[in-house]
Amino acid sequence: MIGTEYSDARVRDLADVEGFAQRCFQGTPGDDIGIELEFLVFDRSDPSRQVAVERIAGALPLLPGGSAATFEPGGQLELSGRPGGLPGAVAGAAADVQAVRGALHEEGLVLAGMGLDPVRPPLRQLREPRYDAMAELLGVPYGPMMMCLTASIQVNVDLGASPATRWERANRLGPVLTAAFANSPMVASRPCGWMSGRQAVWLHLDPTRTRPLVWDGDPAAAWARYLMDARLMLVGEKYARQHTPPSRATFGDWMSSPGLVGRKPTARDLAYHATTVFPPVRPRGWLEIRYLDALHPGAWPACVAVTSALLLDDRAADTALASAEPFADRWWQAAQVGLGDARLRRAAEDCFRAAIEALPRLGAGPALIADVDAFADRHVTTGRSPALDLLTRVREPGPHGTAWLGEEVPA
Repeated sequence: MIGTEYSDARVRDLADVEGFAQRCFQGTPGDDIGIELEFLVFDRSDPSRQVAVERIAGALPLLPGGSAATFEPGGQLELSGRPGGLPGAVAGAAADVQAVRGALHEEGLVLAGMGLDPVRPPLRQLREPRYDAMAELLGVPYGPMMMCLTASIQVNVDLGASPATRWERANRLGPVLTAAFANSPMVASRPCGWMSGRQAVWLHLDPTRTRPLVWDGDPAAAWARYLMDARLMLVGEKYARQHTPPSRATFGDWMSSPGLVGRKPTARDLAYHATTVFPPVRPRGWLEIRYLDALHPGAWPACVAVTSALLLDDRAADTALASAEPFADRWWQAAQVGLGDARLRRAAEDCFRAAIEALPRLGAGPALIADVDAFADRHVTTGRSPALDLLTRVREPGPHGTAWLGEEVPA
């Protein structure tokens, strides 16, 4: 067996990969969550202008909730909150978002929550070996769009007492939750034909690293196969200048033909390779829920609350899965129509009802529950994914209009 994930022990065969995959489903048996919020940042005076990372970083305040602030390749701001129980994690992240909004506002900047930049072209600001390799491998147009124009809500959840159960819930509820929170209907100042254009971008990327996992009851075995079949992006950043793998070579190819990159793969290489694949749900000793569009800075708590409740609470999960099961593999449909499909809307209504009943059991207070109720009334019951609000707000002609920024949460 291979040693630690960061050792130089050789990865010899499928059994070694399976050992690594099994460890990805170990480590966090509790019910804590972590919240990672990505936002697009715009210049209020001219939203079509790119905002330099340096300008955003210089405006950031101290974050009272303890989030870490980082940037994505196109300058998207990411706030990664401290993990904890649902109420505390949401409260900490909310305090930091509020602080950032206020500080950026004073500098003429807007923290905007939407899954896909509706007006600006992709322009990469960060130059690192990882991003260079990603751009080369993924190609145009979807590679630059994903790297520079997209923003998401990522909910990280503990594996619980039964990791396979939470894994199944996270995947099978994905299309319905994608539809309910779809919020990226525009690109290049035009409707893109999708309620979740961000998810459409991901669906059009390299399927060896972005498709949902296919599994038959053993998620670790499925994860091992996925890693074997995914194309190599970069053979560890410290080797980037020496070894560039062939564009179609997979990790399995490397194992069987070490000459592809001049040496045999190690445990460290496998662990790094796992960070370069992006299925809708990714195991890392916890579960990363990666399919949710970014929302308005005041609206994201409802998304986090619903997602957490349906994954952590057994009663809520059973109810939600019964309604969502017919859509468990309909990622394309959910991204395209959102809640415009009446059957998807009804499934989402059942999921929200189950989540609202579960939230007190997770310690959620009245304010957070009210946020979920309000989101359900506005978007789910009416069958209007948040994307439709964004389309409705696009009233001002020309690239300099600002109505679509939606600086205030609609009443």
